[in-house]
Amino acid sequence: MRSILLAVLVCLVAGVLYLLTWPVPIDPKSWTAPENAGYSGDFAANTKLANLRRVSLGAHSGPEDVAIGPDGLAYITTHDGVILRYDRQSGNLDTFADTGGRPLGLEFASDGQLYVADAYRGLLVIDATGDVTLLADQTSAGDPILYADDVDIAPDGRVYFSDASTKFGAEANGGTLPASILDLMEHGSNGRVLRFDPSTGETDTVVEGLNFANGIAMTADGQHVMIVDTGTYAVWKWPVAGGAAEVIVENLPGFPDNINRAPDGTFWVGLVSPRNAPMDALSGSPNLRKMVQRLPASMRPAAQRYGFVLQIDETGNVLQTLQDPSGAYALTTGLIEAPDGTRYISSLTEPDLGVMDP
Repeated sequence: MRSILLAVLVCLVAGVLYLLTWPVPIDPKSWTAPENAGYSGDFAANTKLANLRRVSLGAHSGPEDVAIGPDGLAYITTHDGVILRYDRQSGNLDTFADTGGRPLGLEFASDGQLYVADAYRGLLVIDATGDVTLLADQTSAGDPILYADDVDIAPDGRVYFSDASTKFGAEANGGTLPASILDLMEHGSNGRVLRFDPSTGETDTVVEGLNFANGIAMTADGQHVMIVDTGTYAVWKWPVAGGAAEVIVENLPGFPDNINRAPDGTFWVGLVSPRNAPMDALSGSPNLRKMVQRLPASMRPAAQRYGFVLQIDETGNVLQTLQDPSGAYALTTGLIEAPDGTRYISSLTEPDLGVMDP
């Protein structure tokens, strides 16, 4: 009996020492999470996102973003690097290009070229034949781009894109989702927004200090960039002429992901998952967050299934939300509205593309 008790004691001591001292990749910072009002007020629950028509992506999955091409077709990023092309009228789905990485955000320029933020490779451009060219995998100052996330093009042709985390690269940390969780657990203001100038080939940093810099969208007049700051549940608005960014949406009930401008100049924002109560409760306790990171993966915070996109105007007013509490189509990253009124719902992990026909 004495030897059994001793063995138990040794195990307990070893467990405590492990939770207190085992090295982890994050260095958590203290912050104060805003009190979560949940699905109430402007965010009151509804089922407007339920019963989506779903388009199978075949052997592919993870339609993170969609862009409408000059040909009117929908171009879709996928988890394995392939960019698909979908014709709603015929139902045809084919392969347009393969980046060889993990394409996330994409946007067509006025000249028909497709710009892609690839989490593994950096900023890419794809011509009409599907030929892929790397534009930037580091800034002009020599800083590596570790997690290119979303992209949009200004009227003057300059390309703005987010680098979600300068510390937790997507490829080096097991993929986009594991890397994002590390960055959110640390809350170390590692995110930034970059600007690429096609006329010079220069890439510079224009906004820093974001907590997982995510979605990017230009305002219709090209004077501001809307920026999703996932780690603080907020949307920022930054003037391209320079100056401080302004928080225009805050205390969202979930983790915001992509932001896309609609044809009427409003914006659609996807919430990939509801907020995590333990993460919020531990926002001011960096050491406890380190201990959580030492737990088995199955015991750490994880995304929850819940479909949610919201529409805001340029000043941050919430116009409407589309939700599906059942999570039938979940980890919703955004909504892309085509000129013909078709709405495409994107997702981090689903094997299908969600469609709301006009």
